[in-house]
Amino acid sequence: MKVKLAAHSIHASPPWQRPGSAGAPFKRRCVKCACPVCARVEASLRYTGRVTPPRRRGNPVYSLTILIATGAITLLVGGAIGLLIGRRLSADGQRLRDTERKLDQMTQDKRAYENSVVEHFSQTARLLNTLTDSYRNVHNHLASGAETLCADKGPVSLERLQGGAEDDAEIPAHLAQIQPPLDYAPKTSPGEKGMLNEEFGIERQRKPVEER
Repeated sequence: MKVKLAAHSIHASPPWQRPGSAGAPFKRRCVKCACPVCARVEASLRYTGRVTPPRRRGNPVYSLTILIATGAITLLVGGAIGLLIGRRLSADGQRLRDTERKLDQMTQDKRAYENSVVEHFSQTARLLNTLTDSYRNVHNHLASGAETLCADKGPVSLERLQGGAEDDAEIPAHLAQIQPPLDYAPKTSPGEKGMLNEEFGIERQRKPVEER
């Protein structure tokens, strides 16, 4: 059975050339160019009077494989990009956290140092106050002891020491007649210096040196 359609000549494919299973749609094959022609050619010829070129359809299994491969590649690329961005953001966040931690540590150290300085000077002020109180207590104790133990017998003032004759009355009689000690060392001549003289014995030491 042979049908002439415009520029194409189609004939019915024998049963052993029909693609698909027994339930597949009946297809024709063009005799001139041997391209597969679907039954839509007959419908187009029936309603328009001319043959429309058939559209080629790719293998659906091959298209699905390409789609899956494309999706997998896209997923891998997106995952890699996301991982890089996440690592960079994580590194920046870690540096920011480290900086904040160091700043907090420095603030705590500065606060502790200020507290130590304040405590040191507070303790110094307390010790100075204690020392002042102790000095005041010692002064008061000495003053009260002087008033109690030295009543009417206070220390001799400078004016009284420079008074001269007035001071003789205060010096006891046995102390007023004290004379310097006499030099009882034997002398070979009247002009010889005594043993109590500062230059005694100097000439005697010089003579052996001159003899040498």
